[in-house]
Amino acid sequence: MQEAYANWPGAYWKESHLQKLLDVFPEGQIAVVVNDVVVGSALSLILKYDHFGDEHTYKEITGNYTFNTHTPKGDVLYGIDVFIKPEFRGLRLARRLYDARKELCEKLNLKAIVFGGRIPFYHKFSKEITPKEYIQKVKLKEIYDPTLTFQLANDFHAKKILTDYMPGDKESKDFAVLLEWDNIYYTKKTVKLTSQKSVVRLGLIQWQMRAYKTVDELFEQVEFFVDAVSGYKSDFALFPEFFNAPLMASYNHLSVPEAIRQLATYTDEMLERFLKLAISYNVNIITGSMPYLVDDTLYNIGYLVRRNGTYEQYEKIHITPDEANSWGVKGGKKIEVFETDCGPVGVVICYDVEFPELSRLLAQDGMKILFVPFLTDTQNGYSRVRNCAQARAIENECYVAIAGAVGNLPKVHNMDIQYAQSVVFTPCDFSFPTNGIKAEATPNTEMILVVDVDLDLIAELNRYGSVKNMRDRRTDLYDLKLKTNKEPS
Repeated sequence: MQEAYANWPGAYWKESHLQKLLDVFPEGQIAVVVNDVVVGSALSLILKYDHFGDEHTYKEITGNYTFNTHTPKGDVLYGIDVFIKPEFRGLRLARRLYDARKELCEKLNLKAIVFGGRIPFYHKFSKEITPKEYIQKVKLKEIYDPTLTFQLANDFHAKKILTDYMPGDKESKDFAVLLEWDNIYYTKKTVKLTSQKSVVRLGLIQWQMRAYKTVDELFEQVEFFVDAVSGYKSDFALFPEFFNAPLMASYNHLSVPEAIRQLATYTDEMLERFLKLAISYNVNIITGSMPYLVDDTLYNIGYLVRRNGTYEQYEKIHITPDEANSWGVKGGKKIEVFETDCGPVGVVICYDVEFPELSRLLAQDGMKILFVPFLTDTQNGYSRVRNCAQARAIENECYVAIAGAVGNLPKVHNMDIQYAQSVVFTPCDFSFPTNGIKAEATPNTEMILVVDVDLDLIAELNRYGSVKNMRDRRTDLYDLKLKTNKEPS
Protein backbone atom coordinates (compact mmCIF):
# COMPACT_ATOMS: atom_id res chain seq x y z
CA MET A 1 0.00 0.00 0.00
CA GLN A 2 2.88 2.36 0.77
CA GLU A 3 4.21 1.74 -2.73
CA ALA A 4 0.80 2.59 -4.22
CA TYR A 5 0.89 5.99 -2.48
CA ALA A 6 4.54 6.83 -3.07
CA ASN A 7 3.55 10.31 -4.34
CA TRP A 8 1.51 10.97 -1.20
CA PRO A 9 3.63 10.21 1.89
CA GLY A 10 1.69 9.21 5.00
CA ALA A 11 -1.58 8.64 3.10
CA TYR A 12 -1.63 4.89 3.58
CA TRP A 13 -3.62 3.02 6.25
CA LYS A 14 -1.87 1.61 9.30
CA GLU A 15 -2.25 -2.02 10.34
CA SER A 16 -4.62 -1.06 13.17
CA HIS A 17 -6.94 0.67 10.69
CA LEU A 18 -7.05 -2.36 8.40
CA GLN A 19 -7.70 -4.67 11.34
CA LYS A 20 -10.60 -2.48 12.46
CA LEU A 21 -12.12 -2.67 8.96
CA LEU A 22 -11.78 -6.45 8.99
CA ASP A 23 -13.43 -6.55 12.41
CA VAL A 24 -16.46 -4.38 11.55
CA PHE A 25 -17.05 -5.39 7.90
CA PRO A 26 -14.85 -8.28 6.72
CA GLU A 27 -16.79 -8.99 3.50
CA GLY A 28 -16.35 -5.36 2.43
CA GLN A 29 -12.55 -5.58 2.34
CA ILE A 30 -11.56 -7.20 -0.95
CA ALA A 31 -8.01 -8.10 -1.98
CA VAL A 32 -6.14 -9.35 -5.04
CA VAL A 33 -3.45 -11.85 -4.04
CA VAL A 34 -0.55 -12.97 -6.25
CA ASN A 35 1.80 -15.63 -4.90
CA ASP A 36 0.46 -15.10 -1.37
CA VAL A 37 1.15 -11.35 -1.58
CA VAL A 38 -1.58 -8.70 -1.54
CA VAL A 39 -1.04 -6.58 -4.65
CA GLY A 40 -4.30 -4.63 -4.59
CA SER A 41 -7.32 -4.00 -2.43
CA ALA A 42 -10.70 -2.28 -2.26
CA LEU A 43 -11.91 -1.10 1.16
CA SER A 44 -15.54 -0.26 1.93
CA LEU A 45 -18.11 0.61 4.60
CA ILE A 46 -21.90 0.45 4.73
CA LEU A 47 -23.48 3.78 5.64
CA LYS A 48 -26.89 5.31 6.27
CA TYR A 49 -26.26 7.79 3.51
CA ASP A 50 -28.97 10.23 4.57
CA HIS A 51 -26.96 10.87 7.73
CA PHE A 52 -24.21 12.42 5.58
CA GLY A 53 -25.76 13.57 2.31
CA ASP A 54 -23.75 14.63 -0.71
CA GLU A 55 -21.88 17.38 1.17
CA HIS A 56 -19.32 15.54 3.27
CA THR A 57 -15.62 15.03 3.80
CA TYR A 58 -13.55 11.87 3.91
CA LYS A 59 -12.93 12.45 7.61
CA GLU A 60 -16.66 12.63 8.34
CA ILE A 61 -17.44 9.52 6.29
CA THR A 62 -14.83 7.46 8.13
CA GLY A 63 -15.71 8.83 11.58
CA ASN A 64 -12.31 10.52 11.87
CA TYR A 65 -10.71 7.28 10.60
CA THR A 66 -12.34 5.14 13.33
CA PHE A 67 -14.93 3.57 10.96
CA ASN A 68 -17.59 3.96 13.64
CA THR A 69 -19.86 5.20 10.85
CA HIS A 70 -20.26 1.67 9.50
CA THR A 71 -23.67 0.12 10.11
CA PRO A 72 -25.16 -3.11 8.72
CA LYS A 73 -28.49 -1.23 8.72
CA GLY A 74 -27.20 1.21 6.08
CA ASP A 75 -28.28 1.51 2.45
CA VAL A 76 -25.11 2.49 0.56
CA LEU A 77 -21.75 0.81 0.04
CA TYR A 78 -19.19 3.59 0.42
CA GLY A 79 -15.75 3.02 -1.10
CA ILE A 80 -12.99 4.40 1.09
CA ASP A 81 -9.97 3.19 -0.87
CA VAL A 82 -8.76 1.24 -3.88
CA PHE A 83 -5.07 0.68 -4.56
CA ILE A 84 -2.87 -1.46 -6.80
CA LYS A 85 0.89 -1.93 -6.42
CA PRO A 86 2.62 -0.03 -9.25
CA GLU A 87 4.21 -3.08 -10.89
CA PHE A 88 0.79 -4.76 -11.22
CA ARG A 89 -1.01 -1.83 -12.83
CA GLY A 90 -2.27 -2.26 -16.39
CA LEU A 91 -3.48 -5.82 -15.71
CA ARG A 92 -7.14 -4.81 -15.19
CA LEU A 93 -6.94 -5.75 -11.52
CA ALA A 94 -8.70 -2.56 -10.46
CA ARG A 95 -11.60 -3.47 -12.76
CA ARG A 96 -11.88 -6.83 -11.01
CA LEU A 97 -11.98 -5.09 -7.64
CA TYR A 98 -14.75 -2.76 -8.80
CA ASP A 99 -16.70 -5.70 -10.25
CA ALA A 100 -16.37 -7.50 -6.92
CA ARG A 101 -17.70 -4.40 -5.16
CA LYS A 102 -20.70 -4.31 -7.50
CA GLU A 103 -21.42 -7.97 -6.80
CA LEU A 104 -21.24 -7.29 -3.08
CA CYS A 105 -23.58 -4.31 -3.43
CA GLU A 106 -26.13 -6.46 -5.25
CA LYS A 107 -25.73 -9.35 -2.81
CA LEU A 108 -26.34 -7.09 0.21
CA ASN A 109 -29.24 -5.33 -1.56
CA LEU A 110 -27.74 -1.85 -1.17
CA LYS A 111 -28.93 1.12 -3.23
CA ALA A 112 -25.61 2.15 -4.68
CA ILE A 113 -21.85 2.37 -4.44
CA VAL A 114 -20.68 5.89 -3.63
CA PHE A 115 -17.24 7.38 -3.07
CA GLY A 116 -15.20 10.51 -3.48
CA GLY A 117 -12.87 10.00 -6.41
CA ARG A 118 -9.53 11.75 -6.77
CA ILE A 119 -8.62 13.71 -9.89
CA PRO A 120 -4.83 13.33 -9.75
CA PHE A 121 -4.06 15.08 -13.06
CA TYR A 122 -6.07 18.19 -12.23
CA HIS A 123 -3.01 19.99 -10.87
CA LYS A 124 -1.66 20.09 -14.43
CA PHE A 125 -4.68 22.14 -15.57
CA SER A 126 -5.77 23.94 -12.39
CA LYS A 127 -4.44 27.34 -13.53
CA GLU A 128 -6.36 27.13 -16.79
CA ILE A 129 -9.74 25.50 -16.05
CA THR A 130 -12.10 24.94 -13.12
CA PRO A 131 -12.76 21.49 -11.66
CA LYS A 132 -16.18 21.49 -13.36
CA GLU A 133 -14.59 22.17 -16.76
CA TYR A 134 -11.94 19.54 -16.08
CA ILE A 135 -14.54 16.87 -15.33
CA GLN A 136 -16.46 17.72 -18.47
CA LYS A 137 -13.32 17.46 -20.62
CA VAL A 138 -12.53 14.07 -19.05
CA LYS A 139 -16.07 12.93 -19.87
CA LEU A 140 -15.60 14.04 -23.48
CA LYS A 141 -12.20 12.29 -23.52
CA GLU A 142 -10.42 15.55 -24.27
CA ILE A 143 -8.34 15.04 -21.13
CA TYR A 144 -7.17 11.76 -19.66
CA ASP A 145 -7.21 11.35 -15.89
CA PRO A 146 -5.94 7.95 -14.66
CA THR A 147 -8.56 7.75 -11.91
CA LEU A 148 -11.64 9.57 -13.19
CA THR A 149 -11.37 8.20 -16.74
CA PHE A 150 -11.30 4.66 -15.35
CA GLN A 151 -14.24 5.25 -13.01
CA LEU A 152 -16.44 6.77 -15.70
CA ALA A 153 -15.64 3.81 -17.95
CA ASN A 154 -16.89 1.50 -15.16
CA ASP A 155 -20.43 2.91 -15.18
CA PHE A 156 -19.96 5.42 -12.36
CA HIS A 157 -21.51 8.84 -12.89
CA ALA A 158 -20.37 12.12 -11.39
CA LYS A 159 -22.85 13.64 -8.91
CA LYS A 160 -20.99 16.74 -7.75
CA ILE A 161 -17.65 18.30 -6.93
CA LEU A 162 -16.47 18.00 -3.33
CA THR A 163 -14.22 20.70 -1.87
CA ASP A 164 -11.72 20.00 0.92
CA TYR A 165 -12.74 16.36 0.71
CA MET A 166 -9.32 15.04 1.53
CA PRO A 167 -6.94 17.86 2.61
CA GLY A 168 -3.39 17.14 1.54
CA ASP A 169 -4.26 15.77 -1.90
CA LYS A 170 -2.04 18.22 -3.77
CA GLU A 171 -2.46 16.45 -7.10
CA SER A 172 -6.23 16.94 -6.94
CA LYS A 173 -5.88 20.40 -5.36
CA ASP A 174 -8.02 19.10 -2.46
CA PHE A 175 -10.96 18.52 -4.83
CA ALA A 176 -12.77 15.23 -5.39
CA VAL A 177 -15.64 14.02 -7.55
CA LEU A 178 -18.58 12.36 -5.84
CA LEU A 179 -19.21 9.26 -7.94
CA GLU A 180 -22.10 6.81 -7.81
CA TRP A 181 -23.00 3.45 -9.31
CA ASP A 182 -26.69 2.56 -8.99
CA ASN A 183 -27.74 -0.98 -8.17
CA ILE A 184 -30.62 -1.62 -10.59
CA TYR A 185 -31.54 -4.78 -8.69
CA TYR A 186 -32.09 -2.93 -5.41
CA THR A 187 -35.44 -3.52 -3.76
CA LYS A 188 -36.60 -1.22 -0.98
CA LYS A 189 -36.48 -2.93 2.39
CA THR A 190 -39.67 -3.25 4.38
CA VAL A 191 -39.46 -1.57 7.77
CA LYS A 192 -39.87 -4.24 10.44
CA LEU A 193 -40.88 -3.85 14.04
CA THR A 194 -37.60 -5.52 14.97
CA SER A 195 -35.54 -2.77 13.33
CA GLN A 196 -32.96 -1.16 15.61
CA LYS A 197 -34.52 1.77 17.40
CA SER A 198 -33.07 5.25 17.27
CA VAL A 199 -34.56 6.26 20.62
CA VAL A 200 -32.32 5.43 23.59
CA ARG A 201 -33.62 5.50 27.16
CA LEU A 202 -31.28 6.81 29.85
CA GLY A 203 -31.67 6.12 33.57
CA LEU A 204 -29.79 8.61 35.78
CA ILE A 205 -29.34 7.76 39.45
CA GLN A 206 -29.16 10.74 41.80
CA TRP A 207 -27.53 8.85 44.64
CA GLN A 208 -28.04 9.61 48.34
CA MET A 209 -24.88 9.39 50.42
CA ARG A 210 -25.72 7.41 53.57
CA ALA A 211 -23.90 5.05 55.94
CA TYR A 212 -23.17 1.54 54.64
CA LYS A 213 -21.12 -0.87 56.74
CA THR A 214 -20.49 -3.51 54.07
CA VAL A 215 -20.32 -3.96 50.31
CA ASP A 216 -23.44 -6.11 50.54
CA GLU A 217 -25.38 -3.23 52.11
CA LEU A 218 -24.10 -0.81 49.49
CA PHE A 219 -25.03 -3.10 46.61
CA GLU A 220 -28.46 -3.74 48.01
CA GLN A 221 -29.10 -0.06 47.25
CA VAL A 222 -27.24 -0.26 43.92
CA GLU A 223 -29.41 -3.19 42.84
CA PHE A 224 -32.54 -1.32 43.91
CA PHE A 225 -31.73 1.50 41.49
CA VAL A 226 -30.64 -0.84 38.67
CA ASP A 227 -33.92 -2.71 39.11
CA ALA A 228 -35.83 0.58 39.05
CA VAL A 229 -34.34 1.94 35.80
CA SER A 230 -34.51 -1.51 34.22
CA GLY A 231 -38.21 -1.65 35.12
CA TYR A 232 -38.65 1.42 32.90
CA LYS A 233 -36.77 -0.43 30.13
CA SER A 234 -33.77 1.91 30.26
CA ASP A 235 -30.85 1.17 27.97
CA PHE A 236 -28.31 2.81 30.31
CA ALA A 237 -27.99 3.31 34.07
CA LEU A 238 -25.63 6.12 35.14
CA PHE A 239 -24.17 6.23 38.67
CA PRO A 240 -22.26 9.21 40.16
CA GLU A 241 -18.57 9.67 40.84
CA PHE A 242 -17.33 7.96 44.05
CA PHE A 243 -20.81 6.63 44.88
CA ASN A 244 -19.09 4.05 47.12
CA ALA A 245 -17.42 6.65 49.37
CA PRO A 246 -19.62 5.70 52.40
CA LEU A 247 -17.53 2.55 52.81
CA MET A 248 -14.60 4.74 53.89
CA ALA A 249 -16.36 5.32 57.24
CA SER A 250 -14.82 2.06 58.47
CA TYR A 251 -11.38 3.57 57.85
CA ASN A 252 -11.98 7.00 59.33
CA HIS A 253 -9.31 6.28 61.94
CA LEU A 254 -6.73 6.20 59.14
CA SER A 255 -5.29 9.17 57.31
CA VAL A 256 -7.31 10.43 54.35
CA PRO A 257 -4.88 8.98 51.74
CA GLU A 258 -4.84 5.61 53.52
CA ALA A 259 -8.63 5.47 53.82
CA ILE A 260 -9.27 5.91 50.11
CA ARG A 261 -6.63 3.30 49.30
CA GLN A 262 -8.57 0.88 51.47
CA LEU A 263 -11.67 1.77 49.46
CA ALA A 264 -9.74 0.90 46.29
CA THR A 265 -9.44 -2.71 47.48
CA TYR A 266 -13.18 -3.16 46.76
CA THR A 267 -13.05 -2.03 43.13
CA ASP A 268 -12.45 -5.43 41.48
CA GLU A 269 -15.28 -6.99 43.49
CA MET A 270 -17.60 -4.14 42.53
CA LEU A 271 -16.86 -4.66 38.84
CA GLU A 272 -17.89 -8.31 39.16
CA ARG A 273 -21.10 -7.33 40.92
CA PHE A 274 -21.95 -4.74 38.27
CA LEU A 275 -21.35 -7.30 35.51
CA LYS A 276 -23.91 -9.63 37.08
CA LEU A 277 -26.43 -6.80 37.47
CA ALA A 278 -26.02 -5.64 33.85
CA ILE A 279 -26.74 -9.14 32.55
CA SER A 280 -29.54 -9.91 35.04
CA TYR A 281 -31.40 -6.64 34.50
CA ASN A 282 -30.58 -6.23 30.78
CA VAL A 283 -29.17 -2.72 31.08
CA ASN A 284 -25.82 -1.13 30.22
CA ILE A 285 -24.32 0.40 33.37
CA ILE A 286 -21.99 3.39 33.67
CA THR A 287 -20.58 2.61 37.12
CA GLY A 288 -19.76 6.18 38.12
CA SER A 289 -16.22 6.10 39.42
CA MET A 290 -14.10 4.30 42.02
CA PRO A 291 -10.52 4.58 43.28
CA TYR A 292 -8.14 2.12 41.63
CA LEU A 293 -4.59 1.23 42.66
CA VAL A 294 -1.90 0.30 40.14
CA ASP A 295 1.53 -0.30 41.71
CA ASP A 296 0.85 2.13 44.58
CA THR A 297 -0.45 4.81 42.19
CA LEU A 298 -4.06 5.82 42.78
CA TYR A 299 -6.37 6.56 39.85
CA ASN A 300 -10.03 7.57 39.58
CA ILE A 301 -11.66 5.14 37.17
CA GLY A 302 -14.99 3.60 36.23
CA TYR A 303 -16.47 0.97 33.96
CA LEU A 304 -18.94 0.78 31.12
CA VAL A 305 -20.53 -2.59 31.83
CA ARG A 306 -22.51 -3.84 28.86
CA ARG A 307 -25.57 -6.02 29.19
CA ASN A 308 -23.90 -8.68 27.04
CA GLY A 309 -21.33 -9.29 29.80
CA THR A 310 -18.42 -7.30 28.36
CA TYR A 311 -16.95 -4.14 29.86
CA GLU A 312 -14.61 -1.23 29.22
CA GLN A 313 -12.59 0.93 31.61
CA TYR A 314 -12.53 4.73 31.50
CA GLU A 315 -10.30 7.07 33.51
CA LYS A 316 -10.41 10.53 34.96
CA ILE A 317 -7.82 12.55 33.07
CA HIS A 318 -7.82 15.84 34.96
CA ILE A 319 -7.51 15.62 38.73
CA THR A 320 -8.83 18.41 40.94
CA PRO A 321 -6.41 20.07 43.39
CA ASP A 322 -8.34 18.55 46.29
CA GLU A 323 -8.08 15.00 44.86
CA ALA A 324 -4.36 15.47 44.30
CA ASN A 325 -3.59 17.11 47.65
CA SER A 326 -5.88 15.10 49.93
CA TRP A 327 -5.79 11.66 48.33
CA GLY A 328 -2.78 11.69 46.01
CA VAL A 329 -4.84 10.74 42.93
CA LYS A 330 -3.05 10.80 39.56
CA GLY A 331 -4.59 11.51 36.16
CA GLY A 332 -5.14 8.72 33.65
CA LYS A 333 -4.31 8.73 29.93
CA LYS A 334 -7.06 6.71 28.26
CA ILE A 335 -9.54 8.63 26.09
CA GLU A 336 -11.82 6.37 24.08
CA VAL A 337 -15.24 6.06 22.45
CA PHE A 338 -17.04 2.86 23.39
CA GLU A 339 -19.32 0.92 21.06
CA THR A 340 -22.61 -0.23 22.57
CA ASP A 341 -25.85 -1.75 21.30
CA CYS A 342 -27.21 1.82 21.30
CA GLY A 343 -24.38 3.41 19.35
CA PRO A 344 -21.03 5.01 20.28
CA VAL A 345 -20.80 6.68 23.71
CA GLY A 346 -18.16 8.47 25.73
CA VAL A 347 -17.59 8.97 29.45
CA VAL A 348 -15.72 11.79 31.19
CA ILE A 349 -15.59 12.09 34.96
CA CYS A 350 -16.66 15.35 36.65
CA TYR A 351 -13.76 17.86 36.28
CA ASP A 352 -12.94 16.40 32.85
CA VAL A 353 -16.09 17.95 31.35
CA GLU A 354 -14.61 21.39 32.09
CA PHE A 355 -11.92 20.71 29.46
CA PRO A 356 -13.59 20.94 26.03
CA GLU A 357 -10.74 19.15 24.26
CA LEU A 358 -11.66 15.75 25.73
CA SER A 359 -15.29 15.84 24.62
CA ARG A 360 -14.30 17.13 21.17
CA LEU A 361 -11.86 14.25 20.72
CA LEU A 362 -14.66 11.83 21.57
CA ALA A 363 -17.08 13.63 19.23
CA GLN A 364 -14.54 13.44 16.40
CA ASP A 365 -14.49 9.68 16.97
CA GLY A 366 -18.27 9.41 16.58
CA MET A 367 -19.64 9.76 20.12
CA LYS A 368 -23.39 10.51 20.23
CA ILE A 369 -24.03 10.38 24.01
CA LEU A 370 -21.63 11.71 26.63
CA PHE A 371 -22.02 10.45 30.19
CA VAL A 372 -20.64 12.55 33.05
CA PRO A 373 -20.64 11.00 36.54
CA PHE A 374 -19.76 13.79 38.98
CA LEU A 375 -19.36 14.63 42.67
CA THR A 376 -19.56 18.24 43.86
CA ASP A 377 -19.87 19.60 47.36
CA THR A 378 -21.03 23.17 46.71
CA GLN A 379 -23.39 24.88 44.29
CA ASN A 380 -20.61 26.83 42.61
CA GLY A 381 -18.69 23.59 42.01
CA TYR A 382 -21.86 22.04 40.61
CA SER A 383 -22.45 25.07 38.38
CA ARG A 384 -19.03 24.60 36.77
CA VAL A 385 -19.87 21.01 35.88
CA ARG A 386 -23.41 21.81 34.74
CA ASN A 387 -22.60 24.81 32.57
CA CYS A 388 -19.61 23.15 30.93
CA ALA A 389 -21.64 19.98 30.27
CA GLN A 390 -24.33 22.01 28.52
CA ALA A 391 -21.70 23.70 26.37
CA ARG A 392 -20.32 20.29 25.38
CA ALA A 393 -23.78 19.24 24.13
CA ILE A 394 -24.04 22.30 21.88
CA GLU A 395 -20.53 22.40 20.47
CA ASN A 396 -20.29 18.62 19.86
CA GLU A 397 -23.86 18.05 18.65
CA CYS A 398 -24.52 15.29 21.16
CA TYR A 399 -26.54 14.45 24.25
CA VAL A 400 -24.86 14.91 27.63
CA ALA A 401 -26.14 13.12 30.75
CA ILE A 402 -24.76 14.16 34.14
CA ALA A 403 -25.51 12.36 37.42
CA GLY A 404 -24.27 13.26 40.90
CA ALA A 405 -24.60 12.39 44.59
CA VAL A 406 -26.55 14.24 47.27
CA GLY A 407 -26.61 14.23 51.07
CA ASN A 408 -24.01 14.22 53.84
CA LEU A 409 -21.32 11.86 55.11
CA PRO A 410 -20.36 13.15 58.57
CA LYS A 411 -18.19 10.11 59.36
CA VAL A 412 -16.02 10.23 56.23
CA HIS A 413 -13.19 12.74 56.07
CA ASN A 414 -13.07 14.94 52.94
CA MET A 415 -16.59 13.82 51.92
CA ASP A 416 -18.75 15.89 54.27
CA ILE A 417 -21.39 17.39 51.98
CA GLN A 418 -22.68 16.87 48.44
CA TYR A 419 -24.80 18.94 46.06
CA ALA A 420 -26.26 17.73 42.76
CA GLN A 421 -29.00 18.09 40.19
CA SER A 422 -28.83 15.43 37.49
CA VAL A 423 -29.66 16.59 33.96
CA VAL A 424 -29.78 15.46 30.33
CA PHE A 425 -28.66 18.24 27.96
CA THR A 426 -29.34 18.47 24.24
CA PRO A 427 -28.13 20.70 21.42
CA CYS A 428 -30.12 23.92 20.95
CA ASP A 429 -32.04 23.78 17.69
CA PHE A 430 -35.61 23.39 16.46
CA SER A 431 -35.77 19.62 17.02
CA PHE A 432 -34.70 19.99 20.65
CA PRO A 433 -35.94 21.90 23.72
CA THR A 434 -35.31 25.63 23.30
CA ASN A 435 -33.25 25.75 26.51
CA GLY A 436 -31.21 22.65 25.62
CA ILE A 437 -32.50 20.74 28.66
CA LYS A 438 -34.30 17.47 27.94
CA ALA A 439 -35.04 16.78 31.61
CA GLU A 440 -33.61 17.50 35.05
CA ALA A 441 -33.98 16.05 38.52
CA THR A 442 -35.11 17.85 41.66
CA PRO A 443 -32.00 19.43 43.22
CA ASN A 444 -30.41 17.64 46.18
CA THR A 445 -33.04 14.90 46.36
CA GLU A 446 -32.50 11.16 45.98
CA MET A 447 -34.32 10.00 42.84
CA ILE A 448 -33.98 8.55 39.35
CA LEU A 449 -34.41 10.46 36.11
CA VAL A 450 -35.57 8.47 33.07
CA VAL A 451 -35.14 10.24 29.73
CA ASP A 452 -35.52 9.26 26.06
CA VAL A 453 -33.05 10.67 23.51
CA ASP A 454 -33.37 10.27 19.74
CA LEU A 455 -30.10 9.63 17.92
CA ASP A 456 -31.67 10.27 14.51
CA LEU A 457 -32.22 13.89 15.57
CA ILE A 458 -28.47 14.21 16.13
CA ALA A 459 -27.78 12.93 12.61
CA GLU A 460 -30.32 15.37 11.16
CA LEU A 461 -28.82 18.24 13.16
CA ASN A 462 -25.38 17.50 11.78
CA ARG A 463 -26.73 17.71 8.25
CA TYR A 464 -29.58 20.23 8.40
CA GLY A 465 -29.14 22.22 11.63
CA SER A 466 -29.48 25.99 11.84
CA VAL A 467 -25.76 25.96 12.62
CA LYS A 468 -23.35 23.10 12.07
CA ASN A 469 -20.75 23.24 14.82
CA MET A 470 -18.97 20.04 13.81
CA ARG A 471 -19.03 20.64 10.05
CA ASP A 472 -18.11 24.33 10.24
CA ARG A 473 -14.85 23.86 12.12
CA ARG A 474 -11.93 25.58 10.37
CA THR A 475 -9.68 22.57 10.18
CA ASP A 476 -7.65 24.44 7.59
CA LEU A 477 -6.54 26.71 10.47
CA TYR A 478 -6.55 24.38 13.47
CA ASP A 479 -6.89 20.75 14.42
CA LEU A 480 -7.16 18.64 17.58
CA LYS A 481 -5.28 15.37 17.91
CA LEU A 482 -4.66 12.89 20.71
CA LYS A 483 -0.97 12.46 21.47
CA THR A 484 -1.23 9.19 23.40
CA ASN A 485 -3.87 6.76 24.60
CA LYS A 486 -2.30 4.53 27.22
CA GLU A 487 -3.79 2.75 30.21
CA PRO A 488 -2.36 3.42 33.66
CA SER A 489 0.78 1.40 34.22
